[in-house]
Amino acid sequence: MKIIDKDFMAVLLGGDINTYSMARAFHEEYQIKSKVIGKFYTGPSYESKIVDFEAHEDIDKPEVFIKVLNDFAKTKKDKKLILLGCGDNYVRNIIENKAHLAKNYIIPYIDKDLMEKLIKKESFYKMCDKYHLNYPKTFIYESVMKHDFDLPFSFPVILKPSNSVDYFAHEFPTQHKVYKIKTREELEKVIDEIYEAGYTDTLILQDFIPGDDTYMHVMTCYSNHEGKVKLMSLGHTMLEEHTPHGIGNHAVVINEYNEELSLQIKNFLESIHYVGFSNFDIKYDERDNTYKIFEINLRQGRSNYYVTNAGYNLAKYVTEDYIFNQDSEFTIAKNIHLWTMIPLKIAYTYVKNPEYITEMKKLKKAHKLTNPLYYKGDNKIRRYLRLKKADKKQFSKFKRFLNS
Repeated sequence: MKIIDKDFMAVLLGGDINTYSMARAFHEEYQIKSKVIGKFYTGPSYESKIVDFEAHEDIDKPEVFIKVLNDFAKTKKDKKLILLGCGDNYVRNIIENKAHLAKNYIIPYIDKDLMEKLIKKESFYKMCDKYHLNYPKTFIYESVMKHDFDLPFSFPVILKPSNSVDYFAHEFPTQHKVYKIKTREELEKVIDEIYEAGYTDTLILQDFIPGDDTYMHVMTCYSNHEGKVKLMSLGHTMLEEHTPHGIGNHAVVINEYNEELSLQIKNFLESIHYVGFSNFDIKYDERDNTYKIFEINLRQGRSNYYVTNAGYNLAKYVTEDYIFNQDSEFTIAKNIHLWTMIPLKIAYTYVKNPEYITEMKKLKKAHKLTNPLYYKGDNKIRRYLRLKKADKKQFSKFKRFLNS
């Protein structure tokens, strides 16, 4: 596998499929090896030929974060380092501590004030109102309400934290990323568990939009250093993960084109002067024929390779912007490709719409199919066996959580 030493490289923070997908994008475009820094020596980036992997269990602590990144920067004084967070906590640390990081880091992120407005769903929805973006009917729950509140919509309801970073900093045994709650009794029980674990911010209660995983969509965008959107790529979810901590994570995605939705989001991003990668979780509501936005992530999502594998290399956009000072034309992605992180047999089993199954099979037959974790030439035997073992586990995971 060819590796070329250049005067720049990517430093990717995390350890999951997000880091490997971006490392693969950088290698495909520039043949460079990326630096990945995570918490543990595990995951798809570990023992990869295109990654120099380093683990620090306390990397999410600001003092450790700053020291580790600056120590690495000292070893690469001759290089420009494109710093990308591949998880919400890493993005927060980058934005909050960028003044303390070495000068050779390139940091394509917004400032702290805008970050706080966007990551807290309560204020994000106010911004959606201002810029005419649709979102589900929403009730903001405050801990002082206890059980004394009335909802303006009926069950089932969706419950999620307004502040995801703080929420996951207070783990508890029954913790879910997102809850679908069927009764008032269940709702009160979950609320009590969340606050008893130490979470202090507000909760978001929302009207449940009907429809299975195939009603979900993801929009990935890149805004250049001047706040101009240069790439928008919509993905149509075929299947999501359904484990408690993984629910909402994409498992299978097909690219899709929607100019109207794209331009609405473009207007929003440019109006707030957003910079860098952004990622929107969206669901189609057939009741009123609208797309409703759940949240914005201030980074590329875990499934980001669905963009690169369709011909729009994400690494190229940020590199041309910050390294080569080259402007890119505004593009709404049109190419269609199939992205998966699971064996497709699982999708054929659990996707209910036969038209989507037919489309997946057609794309596979046309060789328009990519699992980003299997990169030709990056097949160290231990890494490959770990990937195959993980694939095998997916069958039992989907059977357990989708058949229960």
